[in-house]
Amino acid sequence: MTQTHTGSCLCGSVKFEMEGEFKKFFLCHCSLCRKTSGSAHCANIFAPGAKLNWLSGKDNMSFYRHAGTNFARNFCATCSSLMPLHAEARDLVIMPAGCLDTDIEITPQAHIFADSKCNWDAVLNDTPIYDQMPT
Repeated sequence: MTQTHTGSCLCGSVKFEMEGEFKKFFLCHCSLCRKTSGSAHCANIFAPGAKLNWLSGKDNMSFYRHAGTNFARNFCATCSSLMPLHAEARDLVIMPAGCLDTDIEITPQAHIFADSKCNWDAVLNDTPIYDQMPT
């Protein structure tokens, strides 16, 4: 079933629409994803055969490919928010889950590259949870 999802960057200059179906949702702990997210993992959703339409800000996008790897990222040149990437050779849209403005039905299916987890990741489930910034 074809679905339409929209998303944007933090500053709002880049907006997009994706038509297609999300098939895989992985939380990636590889060192490259950790560095681009500044966190314990990246939350990436994969949509094979999806169509990605840039609604605004395409000229404000930057692209980075890590030398000697298949690792690549699109991001807003103003606010650095990760944006979707169409891997044309594989006809696959790789969607950073956090840039979506619409709700999704799919939930994370796996933690991948778990052997690269940072040492403090193991205690995250034991950490207190607050609805707002604690005082």
